[in-house]
Amino acid sequence: MREHIIEVIKQIEIDYEVKVLYACESGSRAWGFPSKDSDYDVRFIYIHKKDWYLSIDQKRDVIEIPKHDSLSIPVDELLDVSGWEITKALKLFRKSNPPLLEWMHSSIVYYQAFSTIDKMKTLAENIFAPPSCLYHYLNMAKGNYRDYLQGEEIKIKKYFYVLRPILAAKWIKKYNSIPPILFQRLLEDILPAGELKNEIETLLKRKMAGEELDLEPRITLINQFLNEEIEHLEAYAKSLDIYIQDPTKQFDQLFRETLAEVWN
Repeated sequence: MREHIIEVIKQIEIDYEVKVLYACESGSRAWGFPSKDSDYDVRFIYIHKKDWYLSIDQKRDVIEIPKHDSLSIPVDELLDVSGWEITKALKLFRKSNPPLLEWMHSSIVYYQAFSTIDKMKTLAENIFAPPSCLYHYLNMAKGNYRDYLQGEEIKIKKYFYVLRPILAAKWIKKYNSIPPILFQRLLEDILPAGELKNEIETLLKRKMAGEELDLEPRITLINQFLNEEIEHLEAYAKSLDIYIQDPTKQFDQLFRETLAEVWN
C-alpha cells in the first residue's frame, strides 16, 4: 500500500500542478491501534506555483481524493487522501491546530520533500498554545461522549474516540507540550497501573483483533472515568491564561522561503 500511496501523491502533483511537501497517516493507524480493515487516512501539505498566489480571487485550498476531487489513475478504495495548501496549513498552525500538529508528528510518514516541515517542527516548540489545543481535545471528547457512550450497549471502537482526546488533554495539563500521537504512549504515561488501565488495555487488544464493531454492555468504570475527567479538565481549561507571541511574521518568512526553495 505504501508504494501505491506514493504513486497517488506523485500523480496529485502532476494533475494539480503542485508540489507535495509532506504526507503522513492520520487516524487509527497513526494512533497505533488499527483494526484489520482500517482505511488509510493519508494527509498531506502542498504548495502551488508562484502565479497561483498572485491573484485577486481566493482559490480552493484543499485537495480531497476521492471525496471531492478526482485523479487520473485508479485509487484503492481503502484510501482517503486529503491535503491542505501551505498557507492554509500555516494559518491553522498559528492557532496550534491539533489535527495539523498530529500530522506533523505522525508515527507513519509516507513522503517528505524540502525543508518546510522540519522548520515547522522547530517553530512548534515556541508557538504551541496549550489553551486552544486543550479545548480542542476537550470539546472532541465531550461531543463523542455525548454521541457514542450514552447507551446501554456501546461499540468497542467508540471508547477510543473519547479516551484518546481525554488522555491528550491530560498530557497538555501535565507537560504543557504537544501530546504524542501514539495512544499507547499516552496511556502508559497518563494512567497509573490498576483496574482502569487494565480494562482499557484489554479493549485495545480486542479492537486491534477486529472486535471493534461489537455491541456490548457499557463499561461503567471507563464511563465514570471519562465523565469525571471531562468535568475536571473543563474547570482546568477555564483557569488557563497563557500569552503566545504572534508568529505571523515568522510564518510569512517560512512561506516565502518555501516558494523559493520549491520553485526556484
